[in-house]
Amino acid sequence: MSEANAPEATPAHDGANGHGRGHGGSRTALAVGAIGIVFGDIGTSPLYAFRETFAGAASIAIDRMHVLGVVSLIFWSMLIVVSIQYVTILMRADNKGQGGSLALVALLSRHIGRSKYGWLVVLLGVFATSLFYGDSMITPAISVLSAVEGLTVVNPGLDPLVIPIALVLLVFLFILQSRGTAKVGALFAPVMIVYFVTIALLGANQILQNPDILWALNPWYAVQFFLTDGVIAFLALGAVVLAVTGSEALYSDMGHFGRGPMRLSWFGFVMPCLLLNYFGQGAMIAGLPPEQAAEVVRNPFFLLASEEYRLPLVILATLATFIASQAVISGAFSITHQAMQLGFMPRMTIRHTSETEAGQIYIPVINWALMVAVILLVLTFQNSSNLAAAYGIAVTGAVTIDTLLMGVLFIGVWKWKWWVAAPVVIFFLIVDGAYFAANLVKIPDGGWFPLVVGLAAFTLLTTWARGRKLMRERMHETALPIEIFAKSAKNSATRVPGTAIFMASQTAGVPSALLHNIKHNKVLHERVVILTVLIADAPYVDENERCEIHDLGDGFYRAVLHYGFMQETNVPQGLKEMERCGGEFDMMHTSFFLSRQTLLPSDKPGMPIWREKIFAWMLRNAATAMDFFRLPTNRVVELGSQVEI
Repeated sequence: MSEANAPEATPAHDGANGHGRGHGGSRTALAVGAIGIVFGDIGTSPLYAFRETFAGAASIAIDRMHVLGVVSLIFWSMLIVVSIQYVTILMRADNKGQGGSLALVALLSRHIGRSKYGWLVVLLGVFATSLFYGDSMITPAISVLSAVEGLTVVNPGLDPLVIPIALVLLVFLFILQSRGTAKVGALFAPVMIVYFVTIALLGANQILQNPDILWALNPWYAVQFFLTDGVIAFLALGAVVLAVTGSEALYSDMGHFGRGPMRLSWFGFVMPCLLLNYFGQGAMIAGLPPEQAAEVVRNPFFLLASEEYRLPLVILATLATFIASQAVISGAFSITHQAMQLGFMPRMTIRHTSETEAGQIYIPVINWALMVAVILLVLTFQNSSNLAAAYGIAVTGAVTIDTLLMGVLFIGVWKWKWWVAAPVVIFFLIVDGAYFAANLVKIPDGGWFPLVVGLAAFTLLTTWARGRKLMRERMHETALPIEIFAKSAKNSATRVPGTAIFMASQTAGVPSALLHNIKHNKVLHERVVILTVLIADAPYVDENERCEIHDLGDGFYRAVLHYGFMQETNVPQGLKEMERCGGEFDMMHTSFFLSRQTLLPSDKPGMPIWREKIFAWMLRNAATAMDFFRLPTNRVVELGSQVEI
């Protein structure tokens, strides 16, 4: 691990208006693209959300009042949580066009980072990010399983094939990641548009046969459900929330298409299609005798279609869940990259799967870890209904955290008066908190899984951040000022032709690799550049602000490359952009020197010994700076050093 392992955050502009990157093309074209990439998760929820509301709580009677109550809850949940909280409010809280918990935390940190509560904001954002990993494991499993289970509606005898087919599809999905999705991605939007139109037509057909279901638009039926059933209605929220899973992902994916096109996609197409399907499922159930309704509610989504169209619907739904899973996996890569850049994760090998799109990345460690977890989930839980018990806690936990961060945003960034912000935040906390509380009862039935994954990820992220901080403090304590070193070293070592670039994590002091080089090799290159890569708490840094160079005299230079947390840290490319640093950089005559630290036990450890061991393990297994910074493999020299934390 080099001293330049994890860059520091530097101040940047808010970008409150949010411009994003790569938002070329018309608003309509971007809106169509968003349908294919962004809305797969929430778009495939009709496969299991309505079903699980009744199947998950066997005491709910299948009659008109309860069906209207459930559909009303789904409608108002979608309106409040997705449309108002995320699409209308939180999408205004962009960090130069980027959304998501980490982007929001970076935005908030610039305003309140030095306050006494700044650390709490960071921890909340990190925990929300940690919960996302549990979600990214469950989403592919439950989505693909629920689609393939449609085969049992076509032919009950196919039940033994459901798990093998689902596993084959999921393994293929993860193998596909290394090849990139640029070509396959071109099919995403057309397939998802066909899917959304199909489910809307199926729902509309049932609504026309039983228009009485439209009374569910009245929130009184949701209220009546609670007044009649009390605790049972409250527990039903744990399944109703499945209809809004993917709302946090909408916010995270905002940077790909922009706020405007995504709002157009949601309000103009996706939301109407979803509501038509949910109301259609309710209309079908409400129009059946109780005995038949109890049978149909086991898989109402596929029974919306007549018998001859059910197999094509299964195939279409499977394609849609495949696309939804692809988007979640890509989201896991993106959030991991952000965490690495912001200093919460060690370096991992990143492969770029597109020569033109910088955002299309593949992280092998994350990909295979997710694949193993998804396979184990399918084999352990066996069907989508069992998985539904594990689903929801991660999503509702992240949504509740986003609501708390939203309160900080209102007061700390948007400067709302507390008496204006408080009622809004309290309202959303009541709604989101109710969903989260309803999901807590699922913990014994599988809800423990995303919590365990979230806590494990949170421990790793915070341990790495704390370990890095301690390591840098120790290194700073023993650092020699570069000005003093340059004057003393110029006459004490032989100068040799060429350029030596010493990577350093800090913009002050002498890197240990430089000290060890002169101690053991007793030579200095004609030009010595101490290079630091700094990551801003904004997603992008303009090219004209990329480079910062200081001439220290006697052939010594201090150079800084600035990147945003969404950008690729390509050091050779960044060096080409430097117009002046004692001349151009010729890679054939330039050597890169890196430090690799080894941890030693400390008499006064800065964190518990078990966390120190975890940090040491992460340090040993981190990808090399050579790969992370895209350094030429034949021009790198590593020198070891020892550090106590």
